[in-house]
Amino acid sequence: MNNYDKQAYAAMREWQKYMQRRPSFTGRLTRGMQHKINDMIPEKVHETITTAFKHMIKGVLTGAEFISGNVYQNADLYTREARVKDRISVYRSTAAAEGAITGAGGFLLGLADFPLWLSIKMKMLFDMAAIYGHDVKDFKERLYILHVFQLAFSGRAHRRNIFATVANWEEYTKSLPDYNDYDWRAFQQEYRDYIDLAKLLQLVPGIGAVVGAYVNHKMTDKLGDTAMNAYRMRWFDDPANLR
Repeated sequence: MNNYDKQAYAAMREWQKYMQRRPSFTGRLTRGMQHKINDMIPEKVHETITTAFKHMIKGVLTGAEFISGNVYQNADLYTREARVKDRISVYRSTAAAEGAITGAGGFLLGLADFPLWLSIKMKMLFDMAAIYGHDVKDFKERLYILHVFQLAFSGRAHRRNIFATVANWEEYTKSLPDYNDYDWRAFQQEYRDYIDLAKLLQLVPGIGAVVGAYVNHKMTDKLGDTAMNAYRMRWFDDPANLR
């Protein structure tokens, strides 16, 4: 491995340790608060998120709306990740601008942020997968993208389970369950619990624009970092890339 690969590998190993941390006492208290906040959010907000998730999951697994460009081939990790970081920067800025605009628009525009931001994040993941050399037309690759999404936006307990699946991806894909057997409700609820407080503040007049821009920027960046390390695991699983 060259120096960049060694640095990337070391960063990935630290990330793996973080992904496997057990839930803390503070984390459990926070989860309890999140459930109470969930009960306070208007039903219209819940319905909007649920609808957005249904469309997103269907689009990721069966549609072509997120696909653009070809699989990036014949490049080393440094070249790939230089392009990946550029794409993360673009999507991060786009998400921040979108959050500021919808946050400044009050309750109704604030609701529109959920599906728009989901689309931005999914498009970024599809682009990243292709840059790392994976064909997103393959159902397994699309399913991997959804697992990466869960890694970024889940509490520690659920995250540990998802990480175990991602870390043993090739073995897992040998016996994939039927689409209808996936617990999409848990997937959705984990995501909502993770971001509900921040997104609730985005609906507050006067601060919505600032909160929307900050949260979208930070969360998109977190998703990009999670995806980079998830794809690094697959890169370094190939013995040829460890030379």
